[in-house]
Amino acid sequence: MTLLNVAPLHRSSVGFDRMFDLLEAAASRGQTADNYPPFDSLKLADDQYRVTMAVAGFREEDLEISTQGNWLTVSGERHLDTEGEVLHRGIANRPFQRRFELAEHVHVVGATLADGLLSIDLKREVPEAMKPRRVKIESRSDAQDSVRQLLDQAAS
Repeated sequence: MTLLNVAPLHRSSVGFDRMFDLLEAAASRGQTADNYPPFDSLKLADDQYRVTMAVAGFREEDLEISTQGNWLTVSGERHLDTEGEVLHRGIANRPFQRRFELAEHVHVVGATLADGLLSIDLKREVPEAMKPRRVKIESRSDAQDSVRQLLDQAAS
């Protein structure tokens, strides 16, 4: 029996749970998972999300956040200006690029960098035309009255 670990799929998607689409996309990409830099994804409310990445040592000018289509891309490259000879390098300084697939109508509303954590706030805004609406059910006599009124207006 083969078990499938779907946790990595949840880590790279924000705002929706389309498991089969994610499985298909992961299979077609065939990429190995790179877990740098580590991040958390949070659901703050029904339509608000936050992705928080640990980017210790990166400054605001070292980071770039962009969106294209339904993809959010965060990339970073540190520009080292060390004084003296480095005896040991334990703080990661490699460049990175993290991509997150966003659900429909999810967009970035802001980003902050504080204490080595980059927080990206996302919001889902469904257009009014796509929101569910309630349809009034009329009785048969109400419908006949409505048709009669329309016919009378057309004759006028």
